[in-house]
Amino acid sequence: MATFPSYNPTYSATKRSEPARRVVRFGDGYEQRLTFGLNQNPKEWTLSFNLTDTEADEIETFLDARAADSQSFDWTPPGTNTSYKWICDSWTREFFEFQRSKIDATFRQVYEP
Repeated sequence: MATFPSYNPTYSATKRSEPARRVVRFGDGYEQRLTFGLNQNPKEWTLSFNLTDTEADEIETFLDARAADSQSFDWTPPGTNTSYKWICDSWTREFFEFQRSKIDATFRQVYEP
């Protein structure tokens, strides 16, 4: 299992939760909510990394390799000590200064053995 390089994202990283549930609404305004599935509250992080070009190359090479093999990777979110499994469906890289780059990426939590 691959582990994401140990670079910290800049602040204003955003964590998103969208619990999986089924809602049944009845005509009189009553509704019933049920959790759906075993892992019903996956997280999604929107991250920005402000890096040197060399560090950005390392991250981009890592993400390109995960795109090629369709495998998840381990990453520890900010403020936690626990590593989880993630995939990154898309990312962007901005060359904003001499030898400096910014990578914006969205990590989506997945559940695998």
